[in-house]
Amino acid sequence: MQTEAPRKSWDEYFMAIARLVADRSTCLRRHVGAVLVRDKRLLCTGYNGAPAGMRHCFETGCLRDELGIPAGERIEICRGIHAEQNALVQAATFGINVAGATLYCTHEPCVTCAKMLINARVREFVVGEEYPDAFARRLVEEAGVTVRRTVPEPA
Repeated sequence: MQTEAPRKSWDEYFMAIARLVADRSTCLRRHVGAVLVRDKRLLCTGYNGAPAGMRHCFETGCLRDELGIPAGERIEICRGIHAEQNALVQAATFGINVAGATLYCTHEPCVTCAKMLINARVREFVVGEEYPDAFARRLVEEAGVTVRRTVPEPA
């Protein structure tokens, strides 16, 4: 009799996909992957990196590092687009409705991504690592978005 290997839970499965998506990141500071899911179906993915057709940070260097800007501050001084933003852009590009979806993301969203996800009516965030943005957390709570944290995958 064969024994079946244990299956990943849905959270483990979609977070594993988010981690795999993060491997495409071109950011020098952190690799972030995001997937939007509804009814256990993957809708779209995104990772952080430069806009399409532009040079990547590993080619140009990181202006935020050069200026000594800490994580979570002055996020507008970055040539990259965040993973959550790229996932939303993918959905918009292909006409995919993400209302009611769940975000699986390797990191908590920043305030800009949180506002965009709230407006897109993403109702739940399943996140791995923390991101230093208390204001984003307050907005997400005020919007009634459910946030669940996962245990980061061992290195």
